[in-house]
Amino acid sequence: MQNIPEVKLGIIAVSRDCFPIALSEQRRKNILNAYAGELYECPVTVENETDMQKAVKDVTEHGCNAVVVFLGNFGPETPETLIAKHFDGPCMFVAAAEGDGDLINGRGDAYCGMLNCSYNLGMRHLRGYIPEYPVGTAGDIAKMIAEFVPIARAIIGVKNLKIITFGPRPQDFFACNAPIKGLYELGVEVEENSELDLLVSYRAHKDDPRIPGVCADMAKEMGEGRYFPDLLARMAQFELTLLDWIEAHKGDRKYVALADKCWPAFPKEFGFEPCYVNSRLASRGIPVACEVDIYGALSEYIGACVSNDAITLLDINNSVPAQMWEEHIRGKFDYTLTDTFMGFHCGNTPSCKMCADRAVKYQLIQNRLLENGGEPDFTRGTLEGDIAPGEITFYRLQCDSDGVLRSYIAEGEVLPVATTSFGGIGVFAIHEMGRFYRHVLIQKRYPHHGAVAFGHYGKALFEVFKFFGVQDIAYNQPKTLPYPTENPWA
Repeated sequence: MQNIPEVKLGIIAVSRDCFPIALSEQRRKNILNAYAGELYECPVTVENETDMQKAVKDVTEHGCNAVVVFLGNFGPETPETLIAKHFDGPCMFVAAAEGDGDLINGRGDAYCGMLNCSYNLGMRHLRGYIPEYPVGTAGDIAKMIAEFVPIARAIIGVKNLKIITFGPRPQDFFACNAPIKGLYELGVEVEENSELDLLVSYRAHKDDPRIPGVCADMAKEMGEGRYFPDLLARMAQFELTLLDWIEAHKGDRKYVALADKCWPAFPKEFGFEPCYVNSRLASRGIPVACEVDIYGALSEYIGACVSNDAITLLDINNSVPAQMWEEHIRGKFDYTLTDTFMGFHCGNTPSCKMCADRAVKYQLIQNRLLENGGEPDFTRGTLEGDIAPGEITFYRLQCDSDGVLRSYIAEGEVLPVATTSFGGIGVFAIHEMGRFYRHVLIQKRYPHHGAVAFGHYGKALFEVFKFFGVQDIAYNQPKTLPYPTENPWA
């Protein structure tokens, strides 16, 4: 994963001057002893604004890009919250539970102090991450810190992200179009280019001396008989084109995601479908969203940061045939027919997330359209096969037509059921998907693309979206919790 941040955590203890400073310092050391990961201990305990400045300077000089602000006692309201203003990175605020000393000289009142800490963050319009229940023992807080790491990774990544596009999006394909206002509100930079710019750069990479090395890597990844040997050089040339464009256009940003136009002109002019190359970049933490889906690219990138793993972007594509459900799912898995659907895209899912029979093939739909259904040539280049079974999280961060960010998250799984279809595809199952499909995806007018993280990451994604100020975070509600638009007599 070459394109996501490495979180370097520091911990800053704070202390209100009318409480023993030693209480905060000892409790800070207890956390360090309980936490299994790397955690820099700031030696400055903050009691006033001068201490705050020294502490921020210290953690910055020691390479920290995220900090834990620990209320070892009640805490000084102004200095502790100003850490979030002056430190250039996400700050988590947590507080000590009582129980490690007497309740006279050893009582810290941090439970009370956390209330005023939150109040002051709000007064100053500062963003701080506060866990679900932010008060605990050293062991409790060590667990909170571990859960903060993927959240911090996503926050840092998005803050330093540029999304590079090559468009415009395909004709009569408005589903991925959305105002970019929401991107700027998150601090994401956008660079929009023409597909023609990309073609010019691609042609300039002809006979690039690095092409044979990339071809060899592609052949090794896929295995003999699972790729087109005559196509490798074209795809390797394109991969190098994208990687070089990223380096040349990254600007002041550290991380990049791409959103490319991939049809209808692309295959004929470039000589292949870009899907397999896109899958290879995604496996390295560089999402390449299909069909110039900018918010799809952003969603994928957030998932890559949270999961520290490869991700993909799929169409919420087609229903599972009733006969398939009867034969392979009913009685074997706890899902109704409407809990299931097929997630599909032409071939952009990384090979490491697919079944062993995956192979580079051709895009059947484009072959019908562009090559009249004949022997495929330039419509080759898709990575096809069934997606490997396992836990998944289906999610998306989107800007609606009014410029308001909203999101959804649903945990589920890919079932070990053969799809008997084409493309990169899997049988997905999410409890109460039918209701979720109607009362979230359709009702709130989401596009058909959804990002997929391979594992259950709903908790972390929810915290990331909440930190970004997203007010509407939808999920697949149980039957006992009707949606506002759900007809109670249906």
